[in-house]
Amino acid sequence: MRRLAILDAPSNLGLRPPTPTSVPGCAKAPGALRDHGLVARLSARDAGCLTPPRFDTGDWQPGDGVSQAAEIAQYSRRLADRVGAIVDAGEWPLVLGGDCSILLGTGLAMRRRAKRDDSRIGLIFIDGHSDFRHPGNAPYVGAAAGEDLALVTGRGQPDLTDIDGHRPYFESTQVAVLGIRDSDAHRMELTATGIAHRTVPQLRSAGAVRSAEWAVEELGEVAGFWLHVDVDVLDASVMPAVDSPDPGGIAYGELQQLIEVFSSYEECLGMELTVFDPDYDPDGEYAAALVDIVTRALS
Repeated sequence: MRRLAILDAPSNLGLRPPTPTSVPGCAKAPGALRDHGLVARLSARDAGCLTPPRFDTGDWQPGDGVSQAAEIAQYSRRLADRVGAIVDAGEWPLVLGGDCSILLGTGLAMRRRAKRDDSRIGLIFIDGHSDFRHPGNAPYVGAAAGEDLALVTGRGQPDLTDIDGHRPYFESTQVAVLGIRDSDAHRMELTATGIAHRTVPQLRSAGAVRSAEWAVEELGEVAGFWLHVDVDVLDASVMPAVDSPDPGGIAYGELQQLIEVFSSYEECLGMELTVFDPDYDPDGEYAAALVDIVTRALS
């Protein structure tokens, strides 16, 4: 069994400010999860914290491209270095975000590994939203956390899609998406680009376990895969502590089953957990629930 290594990646650079005078609270998520004993309960190695650049959107306006792109690219390189070193050491990284823009760093780490080994590495994308907004389907872009799947599959501005000449970090046909809502605006485009996906009703109809097995099969011939989990895949009634809570999501038990199945594959190289916002969890209720889910799934 591979030893778990927990790395904090508390970047909130991929989000817009919730108010003109505040910053997104997801940067506090790793600390909140640690407060509930996540590291000890998983008997994991503490791999430390990768501190992000200062959140500052400046005078960004629609049409300027992705906000804080230079800072996100810089952070992605550093995160890729850390995650790559953990995987190379034979450990299994659990990366605690932060927002979904950390996928650029973990994706870059996977792409470097694939190129080095002349192999293919896929992506399992568990998320309540497709995060597939890009200049080809939207009047403007701006928040990388709402565009991360598009960016890591090579759609968007080169300073984020092609860091150090590694575009794309994941091939579209080696990506499987689970948990988006039926109303997602980009479902048809996902199909057209070869990205396999199941909405919540489809996932629930087949069951979480079979949907997970289906997703791995959809990746095709890959040497490994990365697991991305955005907690807004959960229904807003059980997880309101995110920046964009929506109804129609999955339940705690279903998310636990998905993580348990995916992490059981030898090909699963690691996992990230994103978008939990402790600012909306003053009593720590939802942090405790997330820690329970993750520890049960990974133990």
